[in-house]
Amino acid sequence: MISFRFNGEEVKAQPQSIEQFVHERIGSDEAVAVAVDGAVVPRSQWTREIQTGNVLDVLTAVQGG
Repeated sequence: MISFRFNGEEVKAQPQSIEQFVHERIGSDEAVAVAVDGAVVPRSQWTREIQTGNVLDVLTAVQGG
């Protein structure tokens, strides 16, 4: 198990990539941005494994008016 922060919440999970975590938590990767430890992670690097102690911020764009 690893532990990390996701949008301000402490999470304990099995080791996984950023991509796997986004699909599990958000359900889609469309209109999603991810930052790890304050640095934006390009989608091409989402195969990177989440490490214990990381701080993930996941933002989704919402259309509205």
